[in-house]
Amino acid sequence: MTAPPRAPSFCSGCPHNRSTKVPAGSRALAGIGCHTMAMLADPLTTTTVSHMGAEGVMWLGMQPFTSEKHVFANLGDGTFSHSGILAVRQAIAAGVPMTYKLLYNGFVSMTGGQAVETGLSPQQILGVLAAEGLQKMAVVTDEPEKYQGIVLPPGVAVHHRTDLEAVQREFREYPGVSLILYDQPCATERRRLRKRGKWHDPDRRSFIHAAVCEGCGDCGKASNCMSIEPLETELGRKRRINQGSCNKDFSCVEGFCPSFVTVEGGSLRKPQGTPPSALLQAALPAAPAWQGELPVPAQLPLQRAHSVLIAGIGGTGVVTIGQTLAMAAHIEGYFSSNLDVTGLAQKYGAVHSHVRWAPRPDMLHATRIAHGEAQALIGCDLLVAASDESVRAMDPVHGASVICTDLVPTAEFARNPDWRLDAQPLVEGLRARFGDRALLLDGQRLAQALMGEPIAANMFMLGAAWQLGQIPLRLASIERAIELNGVAVAMNHEAFTWGRRAAVDLAQVERILAARAPGKVVQFIPRRQKKVEDIVAHRTAHLQDYGVPALVPRYQALVARVGTAEARVAQGTALTAAVAHAYHRLLAVKDEWEVARLYSHPDFRRELHEQFEGDFRLKLHLGAGPFARRNRATGAVGKSEVGSWILGVFKVMSALRGLRGTWLDVFRWSPERPLERQLVQQYEQDLERIVRELRADNLSLAVQLAQLPDSVRGYGHVKEQQAQQMQVRRALLWSQWEDASAASEDVRKTA
Repeated sequence: MTAPPRAPSFCSGCPHNRSTKVPAGSRALAGIGCHTMAMLADPLTTTTVSHMGAEGVMWLGMQPFTSEKHVFANLGDGTFSHSGILAVRQAIAAGVPMTYKLLYNGFVSMTGGQAVETGLSPQQILGVLAAEGLQKMAVVTDEPEKYQGIVLPPGVAVHHRTDLEAVQREFREYPGVSLILYDQPCATERRRLRKRGKWHDPDRRSFIHAAVCEGCGDCGKASNCMSIEPLETELGRKRRINQGSCNKDFSCVEGFCPSFVTVEGGSLRKPQGTPPSALLQAALPAAPAWQGELPVPAQLPLQRAHSVLIAGIGGTGVVTIGQTLAMAAHIEGYFSSNLDVTGLAQKYGAVHSHVRWAPRPDMLHATRIAHGEAQALIGCDLLVAASDESVRAMDPVHGASVICTDLVPTAEFARNPDWRLDAQPLVEGLRARFGDRALLLDGQRLAQALMGEPIAANMFMLGAAWQLGQIPLRLASIERAIELNGVAVAMNHEAFTWGRRAAVDLAQVERILAARAPGKVVQFIPRRQKKVEDIVAHRTAHLQDYGVPALVPRYQALVARVGTAEARVAQGTALTAAVAHAYHRLLAVKDEWEVARLYSHPDFRRELHEQFEGDFRLKLHLGAGPFARRNRATGAVGKSEVGSWILGVFKVMSALRGLRGTWLDVFRWSPERPLERQLVQQYEQDLERIVRELRADNLSLAVQLAQLPDSVRGYGHVKEQQAQQMQVRRALLWSQWEDASAASEDVRKTA
């Protein structure tokens, strides 16, 4: 199996996740900067990249010969200060209908976070452009309050970032050149400055209540944020927030879903239970290989160049590992080279670090490792390590590797909530290629459990590679290089040592973790297939808690009928399992009563306290009933922030959920109820027909029809949109069903 590409993506919380979006029916032109990656996210609406200083200029020649009336053009603040002002000046002179979106984040983020050379403030940029003759301008920002007291050119209004679409819709009707200055700091640089105490760090974090989450992906649509990760549960795929990579942008909260909670105060919970170091001492008698000092691999004097390829995800410390090795080689007196192939230098893209060292400089004939030259591969990410580029670089006879097998979703997951990948074929392919020369282990899981930081996984993998003799450098040199780096020195030393221990006796490391009482380590593991009787038992118990007793026999009776029909034509239970899962989803809808019950359930507090500790306060984000907020400019329905007092109301509602559906049910007139009843009725009718007409040759279609409700997820307008899409798919499947029935009848008549 070929590994799918790990395309670069915007960092978590990057302002470009929002600033580069355009209204339906509009198109944007790309420029130089991080925002160029908008072409990867949506190549149909962001097109035609230019060189620096010509952003949008291609529209000047194109506009007279097209029926398209208007375009947006993205332009970064660093590029504007370099030469982009010339492009704007040319557009003003031409008088074409276009809107520049000047993306002001305060840093030259694409090449390392340097300060913008001119240091112009938004106020100064707007003043310069007003002097150039630009008459229609606006500011959109995540912090409108910081513009209070600042004098802007006449007519320039300041809007909150949630109004961006409305502002764009207004500006695209303007007949001349206009400009929207989108002001929000670079998320990565803001994170770095927060760690150094040089930027305010809001005492808030986002949390997703998994039981309420429907897995619809609207939070990803709103934020395009890679810190939103999949969480596989018994009831299907949900979402969780990776608190370690979250940059506190809070765009995800705008997804139309009541599962989002803002946690104010407190702190992230530290790993619980006995420290691994103490458990290690207790485990030494059972681990002879760990008695005293760990064994040091035999190392012969280096006679030729040694090449190590490090493969991983951008922004997670891959380059740091390469620099550590190059510095350690320098400490030992070797000549070394280090080449980091980082592409767009953004998080979540594939990164390769080519590290080579040798006794003489003439042995380093090239910095890039050619095909078949790498003696070692340190695979910090499964997808990148299994790529053709990584595998082809390995010495096919002697090359050895240490590869992290944890599956980290690609950027595609932010846009496709149903993104799936089976990692097992990739793992088996690596085993088949390298055999005993490969050590495959869950580096992310082990690092998170041992050090409390998944970013420690890369140094953990380096320690394992060194212990296996793949890195011919002295231990003291590597430890000194870690110290010279000066970042998280203690953690990196510990991660390196635990990696060595895992290489010596991985089973013992696992036993140490099993004896500990750690916090939950969440992995992206596809839901395991269960027996039908187990699914039915679980869903029956859930329906009993749901609060409508009549639903239980109704559910069990229909599942049993389908099971009898399937047993008549096939040996498997795929259809019955699909019905057992999907029919439960339709019956146990997450209405206001159910959301209240789930927030009142002890699991909610337990999940909170597994992630947070200290004195914290909660804010919920709700969009139903009195909490719905409609944007007057766009008509979009939004949510309100509600204090923790609502949890008391939820507790009362949970106790009174038996009123659901009665004349005392205040939510019975909710616009979602008719849709929910229609979907149940339609599904039951479809299953009746399937039971009557089921044959071995249409069983596959029957399973697809039975699974359709799984695609109808979310709340409010999100659910309505997905239901409409499901109806299109349903009509197509029934058309195929009828074609198959006709073909089967023809065969019968011919026979």
